Amino acid sequence: MKKTAAVGIVLAALSGVRAAAPVNYTQHYTWKNVRTGASGGFVTGIVFSPKQKGVAYARTDIGGLYRLNSDDSWAPLQDYVNNTLWNEHGVDAVALDPNDASRVYIAAGIYTNSWDPYNGKIMSSTDYGKTWSRANFPFKFGGNMAGRQMGERLAVDPNKGSILYFGARSGNGLWKSSDYGKTWAKVTSYTAVGTHIVDPGDSGQNGDIIGLTFIAFDSTSSAAGTASKRIFVGTADSSATVYMSEDSGATWSAISGQPTGFLSHTGKYSPTEKALYVSYVDNANTYGGGDGYVYKYYVESKTWVKILDDNGTGFGFGGLTLDPQKNGTVMVTTYHQWWPDGNIYRSLDGGATWTTIWDFDWSGVQPPVKRRYDWDISQATWLPEITGDKTTGWMMGSIAINPFDSDHFLYGTGATIFGSHKLTNWDKNEKFTLSSLSYGMEETAVLGLTSPPQGPHLLSVVGDVGGWRHDNLDVAPSKAFLTPSWGTTRSIDHAGSRPNIVVRSGDGEGGLALSNDTGATWHIHASAGSWNGGRAQLSSNGDFVVWAVNNGLYVSANEYPFEKVPNIPSGSYTTANDRNHNGLFYAAENSNFYVSTNAGTTYTKKTSSIGYIREIGVNPFRAGDVWIATDTGIWHSIDSGNTISRVGPATDAYHVQLGKSATSNGYPAIFAAATIQGWAGHYRSDDGGYTWTLISDDSNGFGTPGNNIYAADPRTYGRIYIGTNGRGTFYGDASATSPVPTAADAYGQCGGQGFNGPKACPHGYTCKVSNAYYSQCL
Repeated sequence: MKKTAAVGIVLAALSGVRAAAPVNYTQHYTWKNVRTGASGGFVTGIVFSPKQKGVAYARTDIGGLYRLNSDDSWAPLQDYVNNTLWNEHGVDAVALDPNDASRVYIAAGIYTNSWDPYNGKIMSSTDYGKTWSRANFPFKFGGNMAGRQMGERLAVDPNKGSILYFGARSGNGLWKSSDYGKTWAKVTSYTAVGTHIVDPGDSGQNGDIIGLTFIAFDSTSSAAGTASKRIFVGTADSSATVYMSEDSGATWSAISGQPTGFLSHTGKYSPTEKALYVSYVDNANTYGGGDGYVYKYYVESKTWVKILDDNGTGFGFGGLTLDPQKNGTVMVTTYHQWWPDGNIYRSLDGGATWTTIWDFDWSGVQPPVKRRYDWDISQATWLPEITGDKTTGWMMGSIAINPFDSDHFLYGTGATIFGSHKLTNWDKNEKFTLSSLSYGMEETAVLGLTSPPQGPHLLSVVGDVGGWRHDNLDVAPSKAFLTPSWGTTRSIDHAGSRPNIVVRSGDGEGGLALSNDTGATWHIHASAGSWNGGRAQLSSNGDFVVWAVNNGLYVSANEYPFEKVPNIPSGSYTTANDRNHNGLFYAAENSNFYVSTNAGTTYTKKTSSIGYIREIGVNPFRAGDVWIATDTGIWHSIDSGNTISRVGPATDAYHVQLGKSATSNGYPAIFAAATIQGWAGHYRSDDGGYTWTLISDDSNGFGTPGNNIYAADPRTYGRIYIGTNGRGTFYGDASATSPVPTAADAYGQCGGQGFNGPKACPHGYTCKVSNAYYSQCL
């Protein structure tokens, strides 16, 4: 299983400047994660505080930073991320102050590619990550680039907490702060840049210079209150990969006698042994390394000793940790050992001898391994369907032993965090329990959502780990979608009048699957052929499938062979189905809006003048009622697209979906990600789209709207599901203590100092300011 890039990344942010809240009333919403029980994404770094027991952080490539709770669950720290701050969900490094547990720092930024418009920033917190200050850099960071599990490339001087060093990517070298991360300057005396590139011809994650990989201090090299004299810096450069300064960073030199031909992955310094441990791999490709070893550098004798070698077996070494309570105890993970499983090595004598978390067993067991541990995946029982049964995991880029508890360790994988509270059983040749311990860390890239009118309230599909049927939004599903089981699953949809029929498309063999029991069981569509991916949707009765794939639209009836729609040009299509009329399908490509009345067999263009079309939403309770989100706002038709008119004040919109009405005969609740009166956010309308209520807030931003996935609940008034690109799926309900806002009367008061009444006006009226004490609907 391999962690993909953030799927479908859309870099454009909603227009407008967030200078002041819109006139529209803001209704308080309660937002919760839809639980899956495990990260579902790549946990690239884990660090424990050496100062305060119980304080630890985990960083992810596209899901932000998390802090450990006392019950082994994790608390997200960056849910404020919105359309203007979305790159802060990429955490390229994390550092803690060894003498002040409240201080935490992160290097924030997702991509170094030219199509990422945002530079990186070092973010500082003095309250355990509750609030942040930012130091902006003149170049980009890469929390989702190749080599993202290396590190940590950000570190705090253990003798003088005001000093930090940061090792940059892209040839930008080493940077230093002397004022707790507020300002930074390049260390011009350090000239190595880490020139390794995974694939020089790649325009994506693998085509940039990896840069510097780790920073480590010798805390014994100076007294408290003065800058540490001895500092180590790792680079992704196989000719000279570890550099050292012995004069507090004034001068640097490559350490003599070091191994060549490999990249330094992780470096940890043992002050009691006066030795630097370094893990090596031959390639920074996130999904594969071919060779590697572990070396130890003794400072006093200035000698390097090879303490572990993979002997050319093709995996290299990645995460490395020391136990400060047990001198000479070191653990290291294999970088990418895919068969029969990833492995972890442990030594109690400074690397002289090693044992492994599993050993080969050729007695006939399958897979051929004998494990030291029992496996507990009770928090996410679906994990074996993705990772395999009893596995240690893959993409093990970070491992950490709790400095206050030698029995407690954690390591990150491409799907979860594993760990144990009985680690030292290993040393007694007794089994310990290896548990999935990432509850609360929802880190999936959501690609599709649908909320049927009966059965489970939600079905979801995601990148890398497939998807789920959510029978209880607050409890992890017992299993993932199977038969077929795909990693990245692209779309999911239910039939309007027969919601037990569900279709999903994905990247893998079969490519298209159908369910007749609302996602409980599946079979491959009889005519899927060799295609995969795309977006698939069902007719209301579930007998027709329209599949936007292979740069066109294709339709199949009753699992007969797909036929390409003949009368529309090739293109990348956005599609929607009418849940109350079996023949109605909608499609859009760029600014062209099409309607089919014969179950997707042919389409008629209705307009090309409403702007770039991003999403089509349909009223689940009324045929022919279609809504369109475009870069010019929200458009509406009540006659299946024959006439279309712009509705409401939105000037830009990414999503529009419809759910249950507040009353038995009222308008359905309409949800939109849009810019209204210059304010980009998530909104709800209860009056047909004329007035809107802001339902997102400063604590819940949901990242970039262009990467969100929307579904409205047809059974629960006010409930909206928002899928994110890295923080899983959220569901929001209107707070019971926050009444549904009503509009002021025509010509009635709508604002002013001390006014607590309705602040929205009826359709056709605008709230005009007369003075500081009175505004009126005119």
